[in-house]
Amino acid sequence: MKLSSRARHVVGSPTLTLDAKTKELVAQGVDVISFGVGEPDFDTPDHIKAAAIDAIKRGFTKYTPSSGIMELRQAICAKLKADNGLEYQPAEVLVSVGAKHAIYNAVMALCDDGDEVLLPAPYWVSYPEMIKLAGGKPVIVEATIDTGFKVTPEQIEKAITPKTSAIILNSPSNPTGAVYTEDEIRRVAEICTKHGVAIISDEIYEKLIYEGKHVSVAALSPEIKANTITVNGVSKSYAMTGWRIGYAAGPKEVISAMGKIQGHATSNPTSIAQVAAVAGLKGPQEELEKMRVEFKKRRDYMVARLNEMPGIKCLVPPGAFYTYPDVSGLLGKKIAGKLVKDVDVLADILLEDARIAAVPGSGFGTSTNIRFSYATSMELIEEGMNRLAKVLTTLE
Repeated sequence: MKLSSRARHVVGSPTLTLDAKTKELVAQGVDVISFGVGEPDFDTPDHIKAAAIDAIKRGFTKYTPSSGIMELRQAICAKLKADNGLEYQPAEVLVSVGAKHAIYNAVMALCDDGDEVLLPAPYWVSYPEMIKLAGGKPVIVEATIDTGFKVTPEQIEKAITPKTSAIILNSPSNPTGAVYTEDEIRRVAEICTKHGVAIISDEIYEKLIYEGKHVSVAALSPEIKANTITVNGVSKSYAMTGWRIGYAAGPKEVISAMGKIQGHATSNPTSIAQVAAVAGLKGPQEELEKMRVEFKKRRDYMVARLNEMPGIKCLVPPGAFYTYPDVSGLLGKKIAGKLVKDVDVLADILLEDARIAAVPGSGFGTSTNIRFSYATSMELIEEGMNRLAKVLTTLE
């Protein structure tokens, strides 16, 4: 069978590839510490699990409306109003199979063949592939460690052309943990709105901020709100990655178009997971703060250890649960007798010789960085950093 051009040109997710390779090694009895996939190590809170069990027992296992059950869309509206100062009606909300699915739906609804979509780099690995699958062209706008991995309004304005249809903004950021200030995000959003460039705002790490505060793009002005699709979900905040519930809120006509696309692709998100998400959004929120506090402790420890090591420079990330150190000081040198040609080779060396898994920055649009997730126990972080320090004693 002949593969389509889309299938031939889409690149697999390096984070999921690394996770699969790590799990394969673990299954073989190899002791690997994974700093790869961004998944909270905490368990889903008990009241959320109880709601799902109750849904099963009472037979809530049939199809639901494709766009999500009304109770969940109402809970999302209440959450957006309380947390973000955003007024939406249920018809302006779409529940999807994770925030990734919501972003994909938005890109498919907003991007025509040949359209350009601005993508600040470092970016999450799936963004450019989604754009390409929609027939669009990712236009990379590069941020650097010197700007805290944040693009400037001037860069965005310079990158806009008549073909630009949208931009994907992600704050807090995966992979860098960067958090845009209100002024920074406002200036970028105003430029995009002025030029008619739709904003897809990925706010999935909203609850994981350690310094500063979260700013919801759509809350900045009525004009910006009318030009913005806000994407969020329950995966990171409530330790519900496997439940696969995300959502998007925005102008009714765009949300309706996204719903039509979803209806033909997947139909509804899992009925049981939707009930669980309602319990998460409407239930006690204390667990979220406990997780945030613990993540901050882990972040502080990992950053301190990384900055002690030769050839590594690491900023303190204000949000999410990743560090994104610059490892350019290791490139071109040897570790464990092996030449570090690039960050992909470095990741392989760390896996093979230090038994730690980290994601090379090539998947995020940079050539001098590597991503470590601290969404794992402090005990494993300590041991992983010890292993990294040990293998770097072979640096030559």
